Amino acid sequence: MVRPMLDPKLFDDLARRLSAALPSGARDLQQDVEKNLRSVLQASLSKLDLVTREEFDVQARVLARTREKLDNLEKTITALEGQSNGSEGNPHDDQTRK
Repeated sequence: MVRPMLDPKLFDDLARRLSAALPSGARDLQQDVEKNLRSVLQASLSKLDLVTREEFDVQARVLARTREKLDNLEKTITALEGQSNGSEGNPHDDQTRK
């Protein structure tokens, strides 16, 4: 399955926030830190088996439809079993089957 890249803006924003949290003495290196953080974050998150929100929503809808079909099939089977059990108790039906 082909997975779309995570939004680069997310990495930029996260790297910017983390570098802004650094002590003031380290802010001179802010651009380097931001660039390195962005790379580390992107590499780390790309290793995770993540799906996009859109993919998640699609799969949730598929699951809901599948559950609905399963419920309907279970009701149908229960009804058919009820019909089958009802005809087994009738001796007339047994004679006509022979």
